[in-house]
Amino acid sequence: MTDPWPRHWMAGPHALLEATRRMVRAAGGLSRLPPGRQAPPIAESPADQVWRAGKATLSRYRPTGGLDQGDAGMRRLGPVVIVHGLIGRQTMLDLEPKRSLVRRLLLAGTDVWVIDWGCPTRADRWCDTTDYAAHAIGDALEAIAAYTPRRPVLFGVCQGGVFAACHAALNPDRLSGLALAVTPIDFHADIEAPAIGRGQLNHWLRALPEGLLDALIADRGNIPGELTAAVFHGLAPGRWMARYTADLAEIADDPEALDTFLRMERWLADRPDQPGALAREWMIGLYRENRLVRGLFEVDGARVDLGRIACPVINIYARDDHIVPPPCSTALKRNLRNVAYTELEVPTGHVGAFVSKRAQGIVAPAMVDWLETLT
Repeated sequence: MTDPWPRHWMAGPHALLEATRRMVRAAGGLSRLPPGRQAPPIAESPADQVWRAGKATLSRYRPTGGLDQGDAGMRRLGPVVIVHGLIGRQTMLDLEPKRSLVRRLLLAGTDVWVIDWGCPTRADRWCDTTDYAAHAIGDALEAIAAYTPRRPVLFGVCQGGVFAACHAALNPDRLSGLALAVTPIDFHADIEAPAIGRGQLNHWLRALPEGLLDALIADRGNIPGELTAAVFHGLAPGRWMARYTADLAEIADDPEALDTFLRMERWLADRPDQPGALAREWMIGLYRENRLVRGLFEVDGARVDLGRIACPVINIYARDDHIVPPPCSTALKRNLRNVAYTELEVPTGHVGAFVSKRAQGIVAPAMVDWLETLT
């Protein structure tokens, strides 16, 4: 019997050589970008700014005529107000035409709005959850009332989902619905349901000395966006290494995939700073002390009781989320009282719930079906 070992041994160098060639081709594709253009544009769905307060703005997306529904049907659902956090930007929901939750909602006849928090500076270091979850969202909803009499739906994503949930709890009669996506609610739920490869951010922030967090915030006033990016890279170093090696080599001969890669790079690089006061509440009050589900988290001088949310809720979580473990999101259900509750699992990771091919046929249809129940 011939020993197959040499044949398998030879497959290794050949595979390595081919991977190297693909990397060279990928690099060549990146180097051929037009002068002055680092990446394809993102978030191109047309929108009109209708309100501004400081650095925060509110925009209304223009309707998209994808269905034969007439003018009245162009905005038959909603209004839905996207509330992202400051850890990343809302542009993730409109990454490119084929990977855009915004466009899919517009095509279904949804009246979509979005809040953009802008770029906080040291002058904003005293801004806290009250400024975002109570005042800014409240003022934005008042601005929307001048355009439509229908009560809005808040659609909160990740940190923005905490803002939206707090606003809904403090203003139980203001909304027609609350949609949350990849949103942490019980920041210690991963302790009861640990999973390999998930919850590292939770463990890390709980383990850091509180004085170190305070010193970090005091030193800069804010948490730099670059530091936030570095922390997320460190949560899954193997994944990030593969992204810039094997994954990039795989798409070397696919210009469309390369464009998507570059769009993601643009989004990943655009992380605003976290205002110091908000960062302190987020990292210490929530991640370390779990104040939200303990009924101890205060916004605008009042304790947030999630049980006061009075509108229907849809809670979207990512099955393979390593940033917000699923139990931290699904804990919302046990903190609600007497409201219609819908839960949707997306078989992706945290960001993949919005930008992956698999998610495109899951999240938007589920959102539209849920919005139909509110009309």
